[in-house]
Amino acid sequence: MSDLNAFLEPGMLVKNPSAPDWGVGQVQSNIDGKLTVNFREEGKVVLDGARVSLEIVHSQ
Repeated sequence: MSDLNAFLEPGMLVKNPSAPDWGVGQVQSNIDGKLTVNFREEGKVVLDGARVSLEIVHSQ
């Protein structure tokens, strides 16, 4: 399975569609497909980029 989030870089804002209650998160790192994201409501979470597809939050 390929990394669904290879394009994500530190500082980008994202949402996890399978966990909307986590709120918006900021990507902290993306190393070898492991994403560290600091979510407003959940805190810092490490995700497997091959298993979770995050959505970019566009500023308005």
